[in-house]
Amino acid sequence: MQEAAFFQLSTSTTLLLLFGFYGATFLLSLLIGKKKENVDGYMVSNNAVGFGLSAASMIATWIWAASFYASATSGYKYGLSGPIHYGLWGALMIMFIYPFGKRFRKLAPKAHTLAEVIQARHGTSSQLIMAGSNLIGSCISLMVNFTAAGALVSILSPLNFIQGVLIAGLGVLSYTLWSGFRASVMTDFAQLIAMILAAVVIIPIIFINAGGTDMLMTNMSNLTDQQSDFFSTKALLEQGAPYFVAVLAYAIGNQTIAQRLFAVREDLIKSTFLTATIGYGAVVIGLGMLGMLALFVGLVPANGNMNNIIPQMASTYLPPFAIALFFILVVGSLSSTADSDLSALSSIMMTDIYGKNLARGKPDPKRMLWWGRATMIVATMLGVVFASLRLDILVMLVFVGALWGAIVFPVIISFYWDRVTNKAFTTSVICAVALFTVSRFQLIPIEGAVAVFFEICASVGAGVVVGLMAFAFFNRKIAITVGVAVIVGSLPFTVGFLRDYAVLLSSLTAYGVSAMVCTAMSWRSNERFDFDLLAVRVTSFHTDENEAAPVKPAFRPAADPVPSNA
Repeated sequence: MQEAAFFQLSTSTTLLLLFGFYGATFLLSLLIGKKKENVDGYMVSNNAVGFGLSAASMIATWIWAASFYASATSGYKYGLSGPIHYGLWGALMIMFIYPFGKRFRKLAPKAHTLAEVIQARHGTSSQLIMAGSNLIGSCISLMVNFTAAGALVSILSPLNFIQGVLIAGLGVLSYTLWSGFRASVMTDFAQLIAMILAAVVIIPIIFINAGGTDMLMTNMSNLTDQQSDFFSTKALLEQGAPYFVAVLAYAIGNQTIAQRLFAVREDLIKSTFLTATIGYGAVVIGLGMLGMLALFVGLVPANGNMNNIIPQMASTYLPPFAIALFFILVVGSLSSTADSDLSALSSIMMTDIYGKNLARGKPDPKRMLWWGRATMIVATMLGVVFASLRLDILVMLVFVGALWGAIVFPVIISFYWDRVTNKAFTTSVICAVALFTVSRFQLIPIEGAVAVFFEICASVGAGVVVGLMAFAFFNRKIAITVGVAVIVGSLPFTVGFLRDYAVLLSSLTAYGVSAMVCTAMSWRSNERFDFDLLAVRVTSFHTDENEAAPVKPAFRPAADPVPSNA
């Protein structure tokens, strides 16, 4: 039951705000609709989106429901350092992806999905692993955003959770279905402006009405020692480090990010992603402060559900007009990511399932569009159904990101090292997912020699994470040196200790195992891949003369020279 003290918008006001918001976005999408849709435009806007739209779309997509609810949960659980551990690491991961993104675009400038490029590099099995992980991740993301919509509506209006989920699902589908990615990018720009304006008004009002600095000083005693410590070890091990590892995987494994990477003009990748880094960090850290304020004032989440923290704070400390602004703020944030998820799912089904497999490299553009739109409808239905489970958003976010950690090293290294084979890619991912599952869900007792084994794998994983970040901005020698130093330096601390932190242990294990298996198998390979083949195999769909080449990867004899762009 909701507490009667919470202010609620009337049913008519709530419906007016929802239908007004989705009606406006739908009308905006009509302005860019085309009678004869181009499949490349539907998926990546023909790889030619400009800086303003790209940066805004990137920020709006990365600021999703979890940016509100999970960031607030982090602030509520971990106090002063909670919002930093969520917002800062998420922002850094946007910056981290652009050097690798430039490499992907250089090798395959006409790509639609990362799985499509993986197929051209390795073959069908590796492509389906990549596409499958993206399908699962985007479906979960869609579910999370619809869950946020239900929580918002049920707290701030007389409508119930399911009604909120249904309205959000149908609203997002209505304006995304016809124009796909182009509609997502165009509406992202408008949604971002609305979100920023609302945040600038809302956050200061809540802070002042909650008591301002005097309230902070008075209620500091309500915090535990760890919550009042800006350098909290508990926050780092339970939130900061697992989330840092998770969002690294999101940056590589999430098709919504890859789609924008392939859509923006190639010369604008760096400026777009650096701008998005700053914009995301500023907004999300501010929003996370609302959870920290809830901790200070002693707020108890309604029904014990952490997803209710932000709606409760808004209901308690905002005047009616600001609650309406807050309502639009959250609806805009979750919608901007939900439409990106629908676009990502449709692109994967159009390109990787139909275009490269069912159609055997000779797709019919009209049928591709049918696949894409049908996927959006089915995904919306599944998102609405699974949203009724009301799972904890922060837990789901870290779980999916950690699972994606199994593919990060094999994906990145495949575009730099010509020895990596399809067998090495596939085997490393399967092994990493299997051991991640064992350690994450404690399928066997993690103690004794078994615990030591997983802790050693996790130490390697820590070295891989830091090494990859160094590799993004420096050369290979520096990256290897930094990675090895982290492995050696962390072993004395992880062995005997990390077994008590299952989330972090399993996340790092996924990175470590995939890196070790992939490297060991590739090192023994005598094959050499010609990276110039990627641009030949990955082409636009809308021109008959540019049909993709056969999907089997071609290799050179080991004695052939490595191309200069490898």
